[in-house]
Amino acid sequence: MKLTILGCYSATPRTLGNTTSQVLEINNHMFLIDCGEGTQVQLRRHKVKFNRIKHIFISHLHGDHFFGLVGLISTFRLLTREADLHIYGPKGIKEIIVLQMKLADSWTNYKLYFHELTSKTSELIFEDDAVAVYTIPLEHRIYTNGYLFKEKTGDRKLDVDAATAAHIDVAYYRKLKQGHDVVNEDGVLIDNTKVTFEADPPKSYAFCSDTVYKPDIVPVIKDVDVLYHESTFLESHAHLAPKTKHSTAKEAARIAAQAAAKTLILGHYSSRYPDLELFRAEAQTVFANVELAEDGKTFDFE
Repeated sequence: MKLTILGCYSATPRTLGNTTSQVLEINNHMFLIDCGEGTQVQLRRHKVKFNRIKHIFISHLHGDHFFGLVGLISTFRLLTREADLHIYGPKGIKEIIVLQMKLADSWTNYKLYFHELTSKTSELIFEDDAVAVYTIPLEHRIYTNGYLFKEKTGDRKLDVDAATAAHIDVAYYRKLKQGHDVVNEDGVLIDNTKVTFEADPPKSYAFCSDTVYKPDIVPVIKDVDVLYHESTFLESHAHLAPKTKHSTAKEAARIAAQAAAKTLILGHYSSRYPDLELFRAEAQTVFANVELAEDGKTFDFE
């Protein structure tokens, strides 16, 4: 599982800071999460292949989280994209994008699917053999969701030496990795566990966009491997958090601790603070394993 931060600041783009967007690579999928202004420039800068993005998840309809979307859709068209594109986001996102395309007489030459969300409880919105994606209902000034990405358990790992020693024909290796017992060349049934290893534990990633401190999301993200949680404010401005429906670094850390997350990544910083390490320091008074999102930073979680 690999996460690339394209932008992690709140409100407005800056010379050296972009608004929210990130790319999650998980189990052979590449998901774009939020699409603030300038996202496609960041995608190019970090050499992300546009044609690998087939699903885009938008948390809410504040500009710093989706103003880059129509531009990216248009660029896909100019690049003669053929693959379908699925966009998940709040009700209204289709109307916004389609109106811009209509007035510009700039329709896509690929199929564009909108999956509009209205539920205020967690729901499964995407699933295939490799990954499932659920919404995380958040509380902001407008309807907002985070997203939980969960790998499914993969194939077992083949112990080639053991399989060879057990006289198993290579034609059965795929069945072994799928967990089946097989008959070897001598007609003996071989126990799968004797010639394979356990699959890698499935990874999970929770993206919690703009939200006030909301502990009732904890059951949804319980035991998540990696939690990205907005941390707009430090304690010196904690009084602004409930007014603006944002969180502090300490509040993000409390959510991580309650959810028993393995790693917390902070982001969506207010630009009023000169040193991001202040966010880590405050969060670590509550939760130990804290990382800082920074534009262009990549996290690899093996």
